[in-house]
Amino acid sequence: MATYICKVCGYVYDPANGDANAGIEAGTSFEDLPDDWVCPLCGVGKEQFEEQ
Repeated sequence: MATYICKVCGYVYDPANGDANAGIEAGTSFEDLPDDWVCPLCGVGKEQFEEQ
């Protein structure tokens, strides 16, 4: 699975790790994140991420 980087702050979403603080389990692909998921560091939406 690809990782995705926030174009605003540089946070990397790694599907292997998920986002435990937001209740996203490890193994959740970026495409399967809820539409209202936001970057845990700067709060921007998924549209501000690009595939690495």
